[in-house]
Amino acid sequence: MTAQLINGKEVSLKIQDRIRKQVAERQTKGLRQPGLAVILVGDDPASAVYVRNKNIACEKVGFASFSHILPASTSEEELLSLVNELNNNPAVDGILVQLPLPKHINGQKVIETIRPDKDVDGFHPYNVGRLAVKMPLLRPCTPKGVMTLLEEYGIEVKGKNVTIVGQSNIVGRPQALEMLMQRGTVTICHTATRDLPAEVNRADIIVAAVGRPNCIKGEWIKEGAVVIDVGINRLENGKLCGDVEFDVAKERAAYITPVPGGVGPMTIATLLENTLQAAQLHDKAA
Repeated sequence: MTAQLINGKEVSLKIQDRIRKQVAERQTKGLRQPGLAVILVGDDPASAVYVRNKNIACEKVGFASFSHILPASTSEEELLSLVNELNNNPAVDGILVQLPLPKHINGQKVIETIRPDKDVDGFHPYNVGRLAVKMPLLRPCTPKGVMTLLEEYGIEVKGKNVTIVGQSNIVGRPQALEMLMQRGTVTICHTATRDLPAEVNRADIIVAAVGRPNCIKGEWIKEGAVVIDVGINRLENGKLCGDVEFDVAKERAAYITPVPGGVGPMTIATLLENTLQAAQLHDKAA
């Protein structure tokens, strides 16, 4: 068996095309452009690339894009002041603060300062809480993107054993809530898990989100399983790889996401979806 590749780039382009049409339709009705504000603190090269890609994506779908590039020396008070300014700006529907932040800034405090209805990353406790009680509003981007991929490929979650490797607030925990919403039987693994190979091996669907290259061995994958690799790691030779040992896993799995080109493009596409959703919410509230 050789796994079918789950093409996140292709699905993300389909989503962006749909959003572009919806934005054009909004404008024919006299509604304003959805607006996304992105804040980058410091000069981390990877973060700068992400911010640039988000700006390009905004332009492609017809969003208004507001970039705020701040020096690493920016104080927490200054950053919170900017967030509050954007909270009160009616042209801004979504606010994204690029993580990680410099160590002198409390990232959780910044996240909680963003208005929940402008929290297009879906990290605010209000939005995570709504997901937990099956009343989702703005959902965390990467987990929601994973669910979109499964839906696009006709992969049913209901009744399946789902193993999530990683318990971060960004992916692991909200991913578990997403899978529970679809009635999967969910196990979350972490550094205290006693027998990770066994937990992975019994899974019908595996979501790997730990950020360590090839840490999940291909031989652990059950025949016919679905492998969703969220990890993006750069090796010493400059090549990108995921958390799953791809070459071995693809010979055992039924479906697998490549790295790059799998989950990564879905995160930005979902961010755009969330921003449009926030704009629609603001239309109703106006």
